[in-house]
Amino acid sequence: MELRTVKITRKGQVTIPKRIREFLKSDVVEFDVIDNKVVVVPVESAAGSLSKYAKGYTSLKDVRDKA
Repeated sequence: MELRTVKITRKGQVTIPKRIREFLKSDVVEFDVIDNKVVVVPVESAAGSLSKYAKGYTSLKDVRDKA
């Protein structure tokens, strides 16, 4: 894969080049810093990337019944 240079906007956003997006095969990514390098890792689903923050699942029906 070829090296690509992109600009970071004032809001901290970048446009990921199409070839790299196609390689990732995901529209959700995680960032990590390893050995002073930023690593971008594709996440299979958004729910999967947030699961480590979940304390437990409660269905909407259960919440409504409780309310």
